[in-house]
Amino acid sequence: MTINSVAIIGLGALGILFGNHLSKRMPAENLRIIADRDRIARYQKEGIYCNGQRCDFNYVSPEEPTDPADLIIFTVKYQGLPAAIRAVEKQVGPHTLILSALNGITSEKIIGEAFGMEIVLPCVAQGMDAVKVGNRLTYHHMGMLCFGDWEPGIVSPKVRRVAEFFDRTDFPYEIDTDMQKRLWGKFMLNVGVNQTVAVYGENYGDIQREGRPREIMIAAMREVIALSEREGVNLTEDDLNYWLEVLSKLSPVGKPSMRQDVEARRYSEVELFAGTVLELGKKHGVATPVNQDLYERIRKIESEYELA
Repeated sequence: MTINSVAIIGLGALGILFGNHLSKRMPAENLRIIADRDRIARYQKEGIYCNGQRCDFNYVSPEEPTDPADLIIFTVKYQGLPAAIRAVEKQVGPHTLILSALNGITSEKIIGEAFGMEIVLPCVAQGMDAVKVGNRLTYHHMGMLCFGDWEPGIVSPKVRRVAEFFDRTDFPYEIDTDMQKRLWGKFMLNVGVNQTVAVYGENYGDIQREGRPREIMIAAMREVIALSEREGVNLTEDDLNYWLEVLSKLSPVGKPSMRQDVEARRYSEVELFAGTVLELGKKHGVATPVNQDLYERIRKIESEYELA
């Protein structure tokens, strides 16, 4: 089946980024931004802007009757995933496929438990340097979605369906035949970059150049490599160097999501990053002191929000 209709749930940085791109290349009625009625009213009143231009989105509430979407893209924060799953229930049909652009290594499993793993393709969002302040998004590099099959070494008809749609809409993507390693590699990058910049820097430039923040970032990433070996994924220094190269191409004035959370005094995804590392460290008896320190520092920052 050809993919013609798309539902996006979550108008954070990635939701705006992807929605803005697709809205210029699809009939308006075929692209649905799923949001509750209060959010829709706010979006319509205040507008959503991408690189200075107002986005013309087609908003659909969870209660609104529609045909199932051919493709659903999750772009919410991890904390919002349970509510997002409930919100897209009417968008899911027998031929729907789902991509999750969430950080971490667990969202696909959670979505699959709700709708069936057979319609969820493992996916990683990488290479974007989008910064969202209020209702305005700016970016220099759109990045891409990397996706594939759960079984290594194959490219299934489901993956080809998504690739054909992305070709039609000029959407940057890459197919990977070892998505388990790609998911863990992106997780390793997030553990290093998001947390280090949140604690020790202001933007990507602080960890793109040599210095203490970059050293801490790489040390945190190497703790993930050690855990990946115990989990049978087996990341290597070559994988670390690949992701450092991805990082080097981002705008130095861009900011990872956790740094944006700290600046906005929002609670971050630290449990998804250091929290997961610490849990796996205990499981396998692997020391993770760098992530322990980052976890404690970020929790201390967040504990001071209510005191201000």
